[in-house]
Amino acid sequence: MKEILIRNADVIVTMDDARLEAENADILVREGVIVEIGAGLASEGEVIDAEGCVVTPGLVNTHHHLFQTLTRAVPPAQDAALFGWLQTLYPIWSRMGPEHLFTSAQVGLAELALSGCTMTSDHLYLYPGGGKLDDTIDAAREVGLRFHATRGSMSIGESKGGLPPDALVENEAAILEDCIRVVDRYHDAEDGAMIRVALAPCSPFSVSRDLMRETATLARDKKVMLHTHLAENDEDIAFSQQAFGCRPGQYAEELGWVGDDVWHAHCVKLDPHEITLFSRTQTGVAHCPCSNCRLGSGIAPVVTMRDAGVPVGLGVDGSASNDTSNMIVEARQAMLLQRVENGGDAFSARAALELATRGGARVLGRAHECGQIAKGFRADIAIWDVSGVQSAGSWDPAALLLAGPTHVRDLLVEGRRIVAGGEVVSFDLSATIAKQNSLVLGLMS
Repeated sequence: MKEILIRNADVIVTMDDARLEAENADILVREGVIVEIGAGLASEGEVIDAEGCVVTPGLVNTHHHLFQTLTRAVPPAQDAALFGWLQTLYPIWSRMGPEHLFTSAQVGLAELALSGCTMTSDHLYLYPGGGKLDDTIDAAREVGLRFHATRGSMSIGESKGGLPPDALVENEAAILEDCIRVVDRYHDAEDGAMIRVALAPCSPFSVSRDLMRETATLARDKKVMLHTHLAENDEDIAFSQQAFGCRPGQYAEELGWVGDDVWHAHCVKLDPHEITLFSRTQTGVAHCPCSNCRLGSGIAPVVTMRDAGVPVGLGVDGSASNDTSNMIVEARQAMLLQRVENGGDAFSARAALELATRGGARVLGRAHECGQIAKGFRADIAIWDVSGVQSAGSWDPAALLLAGPTHVRDLLVEGRRIVAGGEVVSFDLSATIAKQNSLVLGLMS
């Protein structure tokens, strides 16, 4: 029976229902599950010394586009708003293939792991050069993060009034057929699942009304979740009103895109009626503060949404709009923006950390087993060394978002060490980075 003992942590920030913070405490893990938290625990298994460290639940990323790690800081897109940014990048993305999807996913997942993330979703909505969702799932299995792969789609190209070039869109019947294939092949509904699949048309402006409705029907038949972009910026709202004669929230409701099995990315421009709708239906939101800043989309009403009871988690979004995949940095940005918008006492460091842990687990339908350090929960655990310069002088080391490291010392997923001593140990990251840089040169030529 495999055991791991995390011993003598300075502080364990459990994020449990009581928000317990245990000092000079230990965590006993057995077969990938937390079995005990307390002082003076013993084990004959592996021991991880956490003296000088703060221990938190692994962070949960609710929105990403991992393929975009190949298009960071593209010059023409650096200073563009959403629609212009997309139109600049679509032609580059159309030159990718399976190797690009696999390698970029490994790089993005490793970057997430180093930032304390143990569970992530990925929204893959284009499949150039024969690429498949399978490519990213294969990458996630090698890296070892808990992975919610979403089968995205685009079906309305430029010739039909959409934004993406026609070469990147798919036939809607083929989209639905492949959705069935990947769910049947990969989705694991059991507790402790490492791979789950959700269905995720890219956005209301890149697929038809019929595909949105049929995808929702299929997802409920297969008992999987739904995901898309919604109400991201003013252009998004204007498009919805012009094309559909209503705001995005009403459009989503009419097509069955609300409920506790749905989460929407961004939601920067939700109005009070839409917030009430999301609260009443328990529709989730993936808040992406860095990307929203980078693209000038605005500040999402997170405090208002949370006060209303809307499930909210954090997402780093794609690396073409965030430029990095660092969840602890994302949490800090969320905290700072809500203070800018609502006042210095509006959103604490611990509230933002909660958004990044149990908040994300709730949005992804895993609140009963992930996002907390508690007995019976999965052993998804981040260990942060607070003995270094970034925490020096801190009166409250557990307030990591105010004064703390931005990379973990150790990271466990399902009780398996993914990061040890600040280095990814689950696969050969240096070789993958070299491959990534070679692929980028090919895209640039």
